[in-house]
Amino acid sequence: MIELDIRRTIILAILVLFAGKLLTRRIAFLQENNIPEPVTGGVLAALLLTAVYLAFDLTFQFALDVRDGLLLTFFTIIGLSTRIERLLEGGKRLALLLLLVLAFLIVQNLTGVLIAIATGFKPLAGLIGGSMSFSGGHGTTIAWAPVFTENYGFVRAMEAGVAFATFGLVIGGLMGGPVARYLITRFSLHPVSEEPVAVGFRFDQPEQQIGVDQMLMVILAIAVAIGLGLYLDQLLVYLGIRLPLFVSCLFSGIVLTNTLPHVFSKLPCPSGTPAMALASDLSLGLFLAISLMSLRLWEITVLAIPILLLIGVQVILVVLYAVFIVYRVMGRDYDSAVISSGFVGLSLGAVPTAMANMSAVTRHFGAAKTAFIIIPLVGAFFIDIANSIVIHAFMQWLE
Repeated sequence: MIELDIRRTIILAILVLFAGKLLTRRIAFLQENNIPEPVTGGVLAALLLTAVYLAFDLTFQFALDVRDGLLLTFFTIIGLSTRIERLLEGGKRLALLLLLVLAFLIVQNLTGVLIAIATGFKPLAGLIGGSMSFSGGHGTTIAWAPVFTENYGFVRAMEAGVAFATFGLVIGGLMGGPVARYLITRFSLHPVSEEPVAVGFRFDQPEQQIGVDQMLMVILAIAVAIGLGLYLDQLLVYLGIRLPLFVSCLFSGIVLTNTLPHVFSKLPCPSGTPAMALASDLSLGLFLAISLMSLRLWEITVLAIPILLLIGVQVILVVLYAVFIVYRVMGRDYDSAVISSGFVGLSLGAVPTAMANMSAVTRHFGAAKTAFIIIPLVGAFFIDIANSIVIHAFMQWLE
């Protein structure tokens, strides 16, 4: 095994990201279908590292601490870019999306149970291929798999759950863009404003002029917001409330960007600036590149046909649900199409996958501010809590 320190991990991640950008620039299909550049490069890297393992029995261990720091940075920037008035505008859609996500958690588990029964497995085994691993991702899988092993005797629960979560992470990043492109072209949708996109820059925009002072203000704002987020997280833990750390940083950014400009009116606010968009694009891109290139694809090659069948059915259900239900309920407009692409990433992978999907779409077609507010809020707060309740309820029912 070769261990890569932080410096080498970042070097490889940058090369992976450049590879994704080059492929997207050269292959029209990738850009037209809004496949995120980090997903393209990350999947390619994962395949190459799998080939190295199969040929030479050689594995790589990456420094994943830097990946976690990039995640905090990205969600802090989302908070710093969020205005309260925009948040209030998305209130109705936020409530509707919460209900849609809750309903789909139930659909995912019912699907898993029915396929488990049809293929000769115990019904409880279907929950491993339901919302636990798909909507929950690797974190929820790692938390719940021991319960299935210790209480119900499923000795391969962890391996199967991680396999589902891994496939979901990859496929969620590949399917969200095409879903949005279909809806946007099918119904001739357009963004309602010419605002700058939340992450990165549009493909048809000229190069942005970014000065040193702008970048220094962005770095200062991010550092202060993350510091406040760390203190907020400690306070929540003291009160017995445990949430992902990036949630605290997200809210710290929201508080700062909606209070400081009113208190210090002459203080330049980096929110909505090209420098902030550049920082968000950089942190999200590197985070996904490291996440995907560190996947051990060879560990899921032992999947049986019933498991591959379950993955296929779950993916089809997510796409159909996004196109025929999420898009319609959320308003049948451009923002609804972008939200649908985020829903695909959220229901198959994780919040960063959803954000990457929406980033790729908006860089192609234009800004969708509401989508970048409600998707991370739903993914950060609601899914983990609701998923735990739904999984527990299904376990009680199936027992």
